This record gives sequence, structure tokens and C-alpha cells, in this order.
Amino acid sequence: MATPGRHVGHYIQRNSRFLLNNLDQLWVNRTFGWTSALRQHAAETITESTDTIVIPRKKTWSKEAVLEALAATVSRDPTAYSYQFQDDPYLTPRTAPELRLYTLAQESGRSAAKYFVNSNPKFFTKDFAEPHIPCLMPETVSLRLEEVSEEALKERINLRKVKAAVDMYDQILQAGVSVSMETTHDLLDLICLYCDKDPVEDEGPETEDVEGAEDAKRNKAGARRASNILKSIWRENNNAERLFNLLPERDTQCYSALIRGMVKHGAYTKAFSAYTDMLNNRLTADVHIFNALISAAPEVRDKYNERWDVIIELLNQMSQQKVQPNLLTFNSVLKALRRCGFLAKTQSIHTLNEMKALGIAPSLASFDHILAVFFKGASRPANSDIFQEVMSELAGTSFTCRDPDDTHFFSNAMRICVEIKDLELAYKVQSLLEVGDNWRLLRDPYRSYFYGSFFSLLCMMEHVDVVMKWYRQLVPSVYYPNTQGFRDLMQALDTDSRLDLLPVIWKDIRSLGHDNKSDLVEELLNLMARDTHSPEVQESYAACALDVKSVFAGDRGNKSLEWSPSSLSNITSLLLRANKTQQAWEMLQLFKSKNRVPATGLLEEFLSACHSEGSTNRAVALVQLSAAFCLSATPTLAKRTLSEFDLTEEQRAILLDLESAGESLE
Repeated sequence: MATPGRHVGHYIQRNSRFLLNNLDQLWVNRTFGWTSALRQHAAETITESTDTIVIPRKKTWSKEAVLEALAATVSRDPTAYSYQFQDDPYLTPRTAPELRLYTLAQESGRSAAKYFVNSNPKFFTKDFAEPHIPCLMPETVSLRLEEVSEEALKERINLRKVKAAVDMYDQILQAGVSVSMETTHDLLDLICLYCDKDPVEDEGPETEDVEGAEDAKRNKAGARRASNILKSIWRENNNAERLFNLLPERDTQCYSALIRGMVKHGAYTKAFSAYTDMLNNRLTADVHIFNALISAAPEVRDKYNERWDVIIELLNQMSQQKVQPNLLTFNSVLKALRRCGFLAKTQSIHTLNEMKALGIAPSLASFDHILAVFFKGASRPANSDIFQEVMSELAGTSFTCRDPDDTHFFSNAMRICVEIKDLELAYKVQSLLEVGDNWRLLRDPYRSYFYGSFFSLLCMMEHVDVVMKWYRQLVPSVYYPNTQGFRDLMQALDTDSRLDLLPVIWKDIRSLGHDNKSDLVEELLNLMARDTHSPEVQESYAACALDVKSVFAGDRGNKSLEWSPSSLSNITSLLLRANKTQQAWEMLQLFKSKNRVPATGLLEEFLSACHSEGSTNRAVALVQLSAAFCLSATPTLAKRTLSEFDLTEEQRAILLDLESAGESLE
């Protein structure tokens, strides 16, 4: 391997002299229409560059640079499912609920495997990976330090053992040993974050009464969001408050941990009381305290004016204490304004302008709050100017997550587009999602809703060719249509007279697992059987009808659907129009076996098909079938058969008897 490398190096060294000697001539010849002054300047620049050699600085590439470069060369395959399911095709989701179920199942499996590895590290001591991959090796989850010391306390804090850390802290104090302020800060942060409970505990929501009953009463967000029901409630005199009261010195960071924990877990009034106590101790708050209190302002006041007054007072105190606001400060103000009624529109614009004046770039969450203020319930404006301005400012920008609420922007923006029925804005939102890595800000729970709303709006307002283009681009790689999505698509096909695509849609309905929805299948059959089309289309309809028949029969082992008179009639009619009389006759026999009564129009259509084929025996059998159902159309069918068909004497006698019997019943 060394010899070829030596030859290559010799070749490069020999030819590099030739390139350097002829570089000036090559560059001057490629003038591209330059003027003489520009050519002279270029010649001087080349001369100077040949005199001095500038060695470029070393470029340090990230470990993922090559993978990122390769990933940038390919685009999403619209025909492929999500990459996370490609290892196990059997568990490929076909609907949005299955997507959620399989994703959670995979994550549950990873958690179970991780728990087993971490609980039994002695079985996973050998490292096969080269280079070493730390995440594949067991983590230290068990306590190793048992002696009473600050190091043991730090170990429990790092492992997020809340109760064990509190017990160790009490033992250290009982031993007469002081704990450093840095470790105390970490312990308070841990207790307040998890509300004095171990994060691994699977407990139900706290239900005991607390002194701050007015906080729980005022916490109306719990009625608006089901997630709040599962939130832990801040208990009176819990370990966070007890340890805080035991501290000989309390600084701003101690108050910050306590106040943020109270706000996070619903003790809003206690948080403001702790803030007042901090001011009485002549301490200055930090930006995190103000952010938490601003977000809690709507919870401690009932009237819109009072809520805004609390926010203004907090902002004034920030200015007096010379605390510089950050992005989360203004986003907390905008989020609180969503619950300030008529004050929201004016003050939200002022807040956004103040952000820009301070040089703080708004995040997606900022604009999400702005849109929520201007497009809320009955106060929704007749025009969408504010939405247009927001999308114009965001166009072509790639975002990173700077606020947890950034992930709500795209789904809420698309919801507003559907509500105001603005397709142009929907296209802008979709285009913004495709810029850079913005798609990462569309979380999985909202992805189905986003694309479902976008596709519904397309079906409502766009031409069917464009709808089908988006349909092929989105399904099944990022969007799994539900029953309503397929209804919207079929309605769009019906509106633009493209019902010839229904057999293709039926294949997708089957592949995505919606063939067990009887109302969807009935609507598909109704659209195909409603009008008569060209022979080619009718042939494809007939093949589709036979496939639908197999679904009702449960041929693939799935649960069969229940036959209805309309489904039997529609399939029979589709088969007749494609000249599949034998299969249509078999469908008529199902009417009798399933105790369903055929419509008069279907029998007349079948009789016409028998006449075109010259099938006399089947025509007579059809009249007999009608008489078996005691239909009032039996005499009419018998007269048509007697007049239009060449019958034997026996057949004529049978039809005359059926005709007279039917007339006597009338």
C-alpha cells in the first residue's frame, strides 16, 4: 500500500511546479470581460499573493460533520415510513394512534433495557464498541457512599434521590457538620423541581388539603388542561420549606429555587409571599424569579386590569433592581397577556416592540402568543393582516428551540389558518416548517394534527391535482390520514369530477387500516355507484368493488363488516355496469342470505343487463327472487320479461302466475 502512495506524492510534486509557473497566465486569460483597470488590479493581487504564503488556520470539524454533509445530500422519501420503524416492518404504523402506540412501545422497551442494564451492571462489563460509546455501558444508579459526608450528599443529588438526599442532609446537620452553600443550592433545586418526591416514584396526584387552598381554587388552568391534573401539589411545610427555614443564611439563589418550585407546583400565593420576604431581607431577585412570578400573575388576580397591574409592578421592580430581562421574561409577559382579555392586543404589540428595542430576538413562542391574542374565540378579526406580518417576518428563518413553548407555534398557526380558511397563509406556515431544522420544532403529538389540518384545508380550497400532489408527498412518510381525512379527499375528488381516482384511494384506505370503517366504505361505494362512467373507469370500479366485497367477507382474517342494503346494492350495480353479470348475480343471492331487501331500481337494472346478454333463465329467476321478497315491483318485472324475452311455455306460465299473484297482493 505504501508504493502507490509514494508514486502519487511524486506525481503531485512534479506537476505542482507546472501549475504554479502557469498560474499567472491562466488567471489573466480568464478575464470574463474585465476592464483594463480591473485586470491591472487582479495582476497586482496575484503578484502579491505569490510573494507571501498565508497558511490557513486549522479547521476543527465536529464529529457529526461528515454525517451532516451526507444527510444534506438526500431529501425525505415520501413513500417511506418513518426511519424509526424500518427495522421492524411488522410494527409499521398505519394510523396516527398506532404511530403513538408503537413509538411509546419502542421507548418503553428502551427504558426497560436501560433499567435492566443499570440494575445488573456486572453482566455488562465488557465493552465491544470501538471507539467507546458511553451510553451503551451501565450507568451508576446505586449509592456507593454510605458514610455521612457532603460527598455522599452530592452523590444522592446527582442520582436524583430526593428522599435519600434529604435524609443525608439531616444526618449531616445532626452530626454538627455544615454543608457548603453550593451543595445546599443543588439540594434545594432538586427538592423544588420534583416537589419533594423521587422522580422514579409512580404515585397518583396529591389530594391532601394545603393551607394555600385559595391557590388550588384559583388554579383554573387545571380545568383547561388535563395535564395539570397529574401535577404534584406543593404541600405545606414540605422538606423544601423546612430546609429553607433551617438555613442560617439565605441568598438570592435559595429564594429563586423556592419561588420557582412554588410556581411550578401551583403554590402561587406562597411564591409571592416568599418574594416579599426576600425584599424585606434586602436581597435582589434574579431574572428567573421575575419570570416565574410574571407567569403566575394571572393566577393571583381575577380581573384583567389587576393582572396587568401585577405584571407592570414586577417589570418596574426589575428595572429598579437593575435586572436585565431575557427572552423568557417577555415570553412570560406575552403568555400572561393571553389571559388579560381586552388589554391583550394593545399590550402584546408594545411588549414585542420592547423586546426588539432591547435587542432580544423573539422566538417562535413569542409569535405563538401574539397569534393567540389576536385570534381568540369571538374576537377573531375579519382580516389576517397581523398573521401576514408575522409570517413575513419569519419567512426563510431557521429556528432553534429557545423556549419550551416554541413547539406549539406550527400546530397553532395551522389551526388558525383552517379557522380563517386562508390557504395562502397555510402554504407559508408549511414552507417555514421546511426551512432548515424547523421540522424538529413540530413535536410528535402535534404532527398528525398539523398535517391533518393542512390537508383538510387543501381539500377544501385547492384544485384536486394539487391536492393529490400533496397527498403523495405527505402520505405515508409524515402523515397518516384518519377517516375524516379520507372523507375530505373523496369530497375534493367529487367536487372536481375526478372520481376515477377512487380505486387508488381505496388501496390506500386498505393499506392504512381504515377498511374496517363501515361509514367510510359506504361513502366510497356511494360515490362510485352514483353515476355511470366510461367502460375503463367502470372496469376499475368493478375490481375495486370485488375487493370491497372481500373486506365484508373477512377474507384476510380481519373482522368482517356487516352488510347493509346500500352496500349490497352499490356493489351489485358496479358489477353490472362492468358486464360482470355472474358476480352480480352472486351478490343478489347475498340479499337473501343476509335478510336484506334489494331496491326496485337495482332489479330493473339487472333485468336490463339480462336482456342485453340474452339471458332468459336469469331474467325469470330474477322475477322469482323479487316475488320471494314480496316486492311491489314483481308484476312490473314480470310484464317486462314477458314482453322483452323469448320464453318457453313453462317460463311464460311461471311469469303469468307471478304477475297475477303480485297484482292480487296489491
